[in-house]
Amino acid sequence: MTEADSAAAERETLLAAGWELAYSGKVRELYVPAGLDLGTAPEMLMVASDRVSAFDHVLEPAIPGKGELLTTLTRWWIDRLGLPSQLAADADARTPEVVRGRGMLVRTLDMLPVECVVRGRVTGSGLKEYQQVGAISGVALPAGLVDGDALPTPIYTPAWKAPQGEHDENVSFERTVELVGAEDAAAIRDLSLRVFEQGAAIAAEAGLVLADTKFEFGRDRVTGELVLADEVLTSDSSRYWDAAPLAEGRVESFDKQIVRNWLSEHWDGEGVPPALPAEVVERTAARYRELLERLTSAG
Repeated sequence: MTEADSAAAERETLLAAGWELAYSGKVRELYVPAGLDLGTAPEMLMVASDRVSAFDHVLEPAIPGKGELLTTLTRWWIDRLGLPSQLAADADARTPEVVRGRGMLVRTLDMLPVECVVRGRVTGSGLKEYQQVGAISGVALPAGLVDGDALPTPIYTPAWKAPQGEHDENVSFERTVELVGAEDAAAIRDLSLRVFEQGAAIAAEAGLVLADTKFEFGRDRVTGELVLADEVLTSDSSRYWDAAPLAEGRVESFDKQIVRNWLSEHWDGEGVPPALPAEVVERTAARYRELLERLTSAG
């Protein structure tokens, strides 16, 4: 059975169990109770796939076991952080068997249109912006920083979540005030920085450096509570580096940077991306597994 056939069979099984597909993204699907939509459903089923994306493209083939690994990691972080989470009451018992391990039954939230990025190191797209203007998202930084350098303190560099099909846009904190209001803008900034610092300290116990991450928040439609949503400190939403080789000047990632690096070397960004070789798929899956094992065994 092909991956497409397997996905179709899963959707049919969920439909028979009363769950309709409401949204299909690059790496996850959202299901709602039959007859409702994302605007009216009090709960939804969030299912992580094994698909992998880079540079706004879904790549082939998928990473075996990725969806379950990332869901397990999100659940672990939710337990460790002790914050209000999106998980619905009795989520485990009410999650359909066909997606158990990859699916989370969650409260449907009114999502804020801000991607809350926190950076402890200068790298990736932040490095490119820094090299051009000496700042990231309007946050001025010391001169002379190079790829991988630690920042004096973690910085909050939000992005505007563009509508589906468009690119997210890095914005200043002042722009987030315009988007969501001063109270919510300050709340998600402060929560993001606090959770990043908690996560970085826990990762350090496992010999890991949390270089950066992104969070999303929404408000409970009944209580108005501000809730940390979607995936939390996973290999897809974060950059994790091995602390030991980093001390010697080598960056060894536990995220999909393996995929990004290979794609950058073998694709010019035009047309359809090439298929990932088996060796890249296997290495990526192994690093995802190792990250989960190191974090959970350390604490």
